[in-house]
Amino acid sequence: MFLPGELADQLLAYYDLLARWNQKINLTALTNADEAIDRLLLEPVIAVRHLPDGVSALRHMDVGSGGGSPAIPMKLAVPGMRLTMVEVKARKAAFLREAVRRLELSDTTVETSRYEELLARPELLESFDAVGVRAVRIETRVLSTLQAFLRVGGTILLFRGPSGPDLPDTVVPPLHWAGTYSLVETLQSRVTLLTKRGVGPAANVPRGT
Repeated sequence: MFLPGELADQLLAYYDLLARWNQKINLTALTNADEAIDRLLLEPVIAVRHLPDGVSALRHMDVGSGGGSPAIPMKLAVPGMRLTMVEVKARKAAFLREAVRRLELSDTTVETSRYEELLARPELLESFDAVGVRAVRIETRVLSTLQAFLRVGGTILLFRGPSGPDLPDTVVPPLHWAGTYSLVETLQSRVTLLTKRGVGPAANVPRGT
């Protein structure tokens, strides 16, 4: 896969920072360098082709950001993206803020919080064009909460491995399956896209949260 020189340099700068911090706190469990580069850098860059089209200054929320992938490589590939990373663990959130500072990422914020707690902030509801999530169990309750942050017509990107059906059986309206696509063949990784359709304002915020 060809990467422009500037993007390649930025991705390597992020990877070097991640590797240094990973010696102090557990940000990622990947120890094989080739697999780590494929998973942490190339997979997110490939995934940007599945972001919603025709959106200027696209707003993207990444849930459970951990060590910053896929969110930070996606931001590097799409500099105009307005990115919100959500990470409940304070030390991982500290790394994300350092990465934002060191990589000079504009329009990027870090929320040290559980994503469910952000439902109490009206300015975040139905305000994102895309929501990304990796390494989170795909349950109906989780998807019901995540869609509350998504505008009508927006997309949830579920980063997945080789196991499980292309169409998760936990998808219910207002989310609809838009397809599952291969990312990195050697990893057998996939991204499942769920789009949000309008169903009326009362259905957009999950009950009992």
